[in-house]
Amino acid sequence: MLTKFFLFSFLLYITRSPILAIILLLVILYVLDRRYVGLTPSLFKPFSRNRRINRLKEELRANPHASTSRFELARLYVAQKKYHEAWGHLEQIERAMEESADYHFEVGVCHLKLGRIEAGETHIYRALELNPRVEYGDPYLQLAEAYRTTQPEKAIAMLEQFRQVNSSSCEAYYRLGQLYEQLGRGEDARRAYHETLEIYRSLLKYNKRKQRRWAILARFKA
Repeated sequence: MLTKFFLFSFLLYITRSPILAIILLLVILYVLDRRYVGLTPSLFKPFSRNRRINRLKEELRANPHASTSRFELARLYVAQKKYHEAWGHLEQIERAMEESADYHFEVGVCHLKLGRIEAGETHIYRALELNPRVEYGDPYLQLAEAYRTTQPEKAIAMLEQFRQVNSSSCEAYYRLGQLYEQLGRGEDARRAYHETLEIYRSLLKYNKRKQRRWAILARFKA
């Protein structure tokens, strides 16, 4: 906090404008966060994603049967949390991609997010059957999130599965801590947050950037 105060004072001295100094301070903090931490979302990714969506729509108008383009479009809609739109495209390429683990994963996510838990489970487990390491274990995180409020014990079981697939994931341990908190298991929650920090310390430097967000959040909880 003291560093931010001195930085703001320096910017105020240079600009002679409190408003401009605040804007510059926010820009600097945003750039530093995106470079070293990752707590704030990217301001530019949505624009590039929308450009790609428009190009894919043009491709599909020219060739409606291009299943690869339609699948990519569906994935982009999932990234935007537009699950109804994504499902509409995935439904059209079911026959062409019925043996694809990635396809079943995306379909499963859509069902889960739309509240169709049983259908989501079916497709997620089918994806894992076709490729146990599909999306680096993310299917288990998706199931854990779906079970979080209604079946927390089952959610914990899914996170344990994720840990087996991706033992160096700070996110898995942090989410596990959250679930333990929800169940009123405070000691287990604190242990999970401490494990998050221990895993982060053991990571190689190039991996720490991706995991830093969860380590910072865990530090506030531990």
